Amino acid sequence: MIYIKFQDLSEEKQEELFQVSREHVIHLFGESIQKYVDETGADFDKLIDEEMIKNLYTYNFVFNI
Repeated sequence: MIYIKFQDLSEEKQEELFQVSREHVIHLFGESIQKYVDETGADFDKLIDEEMIKNLYTYNFVFNI
């Protein structure tokens, strides 16, 4: 679970959440995505960013008000 203060949804906090999700995606799927990129010539960063957004929807957020 990720705990967030409801009033702290600033751009910096959003970027922090994106970075956490990006690192998580690279840890879980980095090798398979890299293999796919090597085979197809796709853009690694674009694929990681797409998976990063999808990954955010799998997290459980708890908002403290």
